[in-house]
Amino acid sequence: MTTNVDAFIAGLPKCELHLHIEGTLEPGLKFALAERNGVELPYADEAALQAAYDFDDLPGFLAVYYEGMSVLRTEQDFYDLAAAYAAKAHSQNVRYAEIFFDPQAHTARGVAFDTVIRGLTRALDDAERATGFTGRLVMCFLRDFQAEFAMTTLVQSLPYKDWIVGVGLDSDEAGNPPVKFREVFARARAEGYRLTMHCDVDQKNSTEHIRQVVEEIGVDRIDHGVNALEEPALIAAIREKGLGLTVCPISNSHVTDGLKAAEIRALLDQDVKVTVNSDDPAYFPGYVAENLAALRPAPASLTDADLVRLQRNAIDISWAAPAIRDRFLAELDAYANR
Repeated sequence: MTTNVDAFIAGLPKCELHLHIEGTLEPGLKFALAERNGVELPYADEAALQAAYDFDDLPGFLAVYYEGMSVLRTEQDFYDLAAAYAAKAHSQNVRYAEIFFDPQAHTARGVAFDTVIRGLTRALDDAERATGFTGRLVMCFLRDFQAEFAMTTLVQSLPYKDWIVGVGLDSDEAGNPPVKFREVFARARAEGYRLTMHCDVDQKNSTEHIRQVVEEIGVDRIDHGVNALEEPALIAAIREKGLGLTVCPISNSHVTDGLKAAEIRALLDQDVKVTVNSDDPAYFPGYVAENLAALRPAPASLTDADLVRLQRNAIDISWAAPAIRDRFLAELDAYANR
């Protein structure tokens, strides 16, 4: 998908809440890390690797996604991964991001939890000192593993609580409903973590899974979740609880029937705190600016005022410290009123 980023979007201060750090592994860095670590990739060159990013459903994407992680071995690898995203985010005027990471995808293949988180946090700290871009980590559990593995990972994370603002749930939703992880998320809440869960677009039992995260898990926000529009009672509950939805239009277009632009427009019109994000931008080509630009035409027909509202929604449902929130809103107000 090719999108033209206009000047207003380019300059807009941005907050991103749905970004998988492993999904920012661009082909060039993937080949560089493979060479560094002696990993043989099943592709002749970057062009062949990019051609493999041809999928039309969630399981097809996940197969390529997890294959790519094989090059991530050392603390420096995770540092380089996060540093590359931080530089890209800064170039797009992203001021604050809450960044998913998947520790189980690494510990399951012998990479220590400590290796992963130290590399990521060191890069984010360096980026904040250098550019002012602020990134915070959200630890995701992989729903196609057992809940016991998720609980073990939660316990592993506790010494690093100061570096993690919340927990989430991602990966293949088929046969893995939110309530499978009820006890894990209850423990996470008791430990002081904020909660979110993926309710992927157009999956089997989508609306039931959204109901579970709203009524039984008690999340603070929902990742994707546009199928809530199919049940007015769900939308009413989401609005009443002040929950936000972190939607990702370009990735939608690769795993389902389009951007879900009309649905994003409907969520805005129904006063749901919807946000626009980039998901896995190395695989679904387009960072947050391109995702916003993709919604300029009908049926979303985003105006400049809509774009500002999306950023207000994002910082409102974020888990940012008050000082970060206030600074972002002041900059956003100045930009909107310039």
